Amino acid sequence: MGTLLALASSVSYGVADVAGGLLSRKANPVSVALLGQLSGLVLTLVAALVLPAADPAAADLGWGALSGVGTGVAMVFLYRGLGRGAMSVVVPVSAVGGLALPVVVGVLLLGDRPSVLAWTGIAVAVPALWLVSRTGRDGGAGSAASIVDAVVASAGVALQYLALAQAAPAAGIWPVVVGRLAAAVAILPMVRASLRIPGRLVAPAAATGAFAALALVCYLLATRQQLVVVAVVLSSLYPAIPVLWGIARLRERLSRPQVLGLLGAGAAVALLALGK
Repeated sequence: MGTLLALASSVSYGVADVAGGLLSRKANPVSVALLGQLSGLVLTLVAALVLPAADPAAADLGWGALSGVGTGVAMVFLYRGLGRGAMSVVVPVSAVGGLALPVVVGVLLLGDRPSVLAWTGIAVAVPALWLVSRTGRDGGAGSAASIVDAVVASAGVALQYLALAQAAPAAGIWPVVVGRLAAAVAILPMVRASLRIPGRLVAPAAATGAFAALALVCYLLATRQQLVVVAVVLSSLYPAIPVLWGIARLRERLSRPQVLGLLGAGAAVALLALGK
């Protein structure tokens, strides 16, 4: 069951990234992110009420709120990057950084000692990010602005996972519920234009947030039913969906260095996950 939950998390994340990227090309990315978090709040609240009773402490809810701040930052910058850059590049960059940064923070601040695999993943990630971010004279698929957005998004993803990991299992998924509310609040200061969104895009935007919230819930439940490393590896497969969509459906063309960088990014994700 744990394996199925982790795979469901991966698929849900991938679908959310594809949908969020497409919607952000038609509407304000901040609006898409905010509506998505509100939708996720409703979904996780219902799930928390239906699942077996939990006993969250104040600290657990606090960590959940901090995690939500990371989510808010991640979603806004990820969707903005997807809205103006190549889906097949932006998502892998955000995924690698989202895994690498927790390792670095763990070493410097939490006293963690990464394995050889984790250090190898970090070493592979650095040149991979450089190759993926290389742009041609016309800006290319890896436009500099979208790469910057992806890197900032990866920092938000890292905060999301680092903070959420501090919540006790007895808290159930309530930290995720609080996190969705905190994410919505964190997004508000980033509003720079009208939040109005075309009526026809409201439902898809809400569905995007629901998929993202579902992915996080599935991941948390998976880590409680099997080895965390297995859940991380399976959940980290999500970049494959937007990468394949971008190449097959959006006709995104990548240079040879970018292809090599994407392969390196995929290897780095696997190494970092296995090395946790």
